[in-house]
Amino acid sequence: MKVEVGKIVNTHGVKGEIKIKSDSDFTETRFQPGEVVEIEREGKETLEFKIASYRMHKGLHMLTFEGINNINDIEYLKGETIVQERDHEEIELGEHEYFYSDIIGCTVFDDEDTPIGRVIEIFETGANDVWVVKGDKEYLIPYIADVVKDIDVEGRSIKITPMEGLLD
Repeated sequence: MKVEVGKIVNTHGVKGEIKIKSDSDFTETRFQPGEVVEIEREGKETLEFKIASYRMHKGLHMLTFEGINNINDIEYLKGETIVQERDHEEIELGEHEYFYSDIIGCTVFDDEDTPIGRVIEIFETGANDVWVVKGDKEYLIPYIADVVKDIDVEGRSIKITPMEGLLD
């Protein structure tokens, strides 16, 4: 199964380096040199690239691809989405760890089983992830033990106990 791992937001320099805004988990593994990513161009071809280099710069993931040495060879892909095979043998999930693709799309319920909305995005903040939940309003739910009580990946549901003011 392929999952979205990021979006090309711009190029950097003239040697074909690109800036990626990541939508993924485990980027340090997914973006390692030698890993393969695909760009599925809507209504057009699917392009496959092997990562030649990876670094972080100002909060963005910077990649170069093998065989791409010039901005003109990659600039036309600005705005495109990058996908990758989900399964990585080297990624072992610990207890209370999930792939972003398992969480995004889940319905979030409070402790009285009232639906709050669906997880539409995940932000990495350093201390913990923050889930963007879209319901009648947009809520920011921290992924911490005090708030998130149960995650049912198969049932696509998450139960939370909101802290005071979290859903106001």
